[in-house]
Amino acid sequence: MKAKSRWFAIFLLLPLAASAQTADEIVNKAVAARGGAEKIKAIQSERVTGRVTFGPGLEGILVAELKRPHKLRVEIVVEGQKIIRVYDGKSAGWVVNPFAEKKDAQPMSAEDLKSVSEESDFDGPFLDYKVKGNQIELVAKEDLEGKSAYRIKLTSKNGNIRFYLFDATSFLPVKWEETRVVEGKEMPWESFFSDYREVNGVKYAFKIDSDSPGTDLKQSVAAEKIEINAQIDDDHFAKPVVPEAPPAAAPSSK
Repeated sequence: MKAKSRWFAIFLLLPLAASAQTADEIVNKAVAARGGAEKIKAIQSERVTGRVTFGPGLEGILVAELKRPHKLRVEIVVEGQKIIRVYDGKSAGWVVNPFAEKKDAQPMSAEDLKSVSEESDFDGPFLDYKVKGNQIELVAKEDLEGKSAYRIKLTSKNGNIRFYLFDATSFLPVKWEETRVVEGKEMPWESFFSDYREVNGVKYAFKIDSDSPGTDLKQSVAAEKIEINAQIDDDHFAKPVVPEAPPAAAPSSK
């Protein structure tokens, strides 16, 4: 009876060990599917140009630039106004929102800074995830729009939790889910990745559709061009300088 109990206890532990090993296998295959660690790490900068849609009738032009180690600059021109997000790759970030009350560059919120260092890591969170202090866990194999996908839970070094779904055949990421804090409130957010194309031997999703389930918030990004190792000066990632608006013309005396 004791022997049976001992074997039963060992049996209960087996799925935990297998899950950890399988999670590593899935992540390794995902990195290989994108082009492999060597090719990804050889990329020193990226420039993505395309269009972003926030809803019917509201569309803008997008330019996103990234440079190692974690520099990021995103510009969106919508309704003739330019929205800018910049992160210096170290500890400071700024946002320029011409639709807000304050038009000049404002410091990123603590919540933005917490996530922007991950956003600016164009290697992705899974390449060298242990070195980065991230943890991974295989949650399940499930159905996603008629196809099998592996759900991986990623806990980042700063405590952010995301769930990634990898296609069970291609091992490319097809979706991620997280909880975001917007204006002090937590809300779910999900993104779907599609239209993968190869650029310099590395695969990129040229279409990203995002939304917040249960709300009307939606966003769609369609990349038109991705440049690898583009020449981008470091000062491009400094605090943005917003030109002052010209003074209003005095009324004519005629």
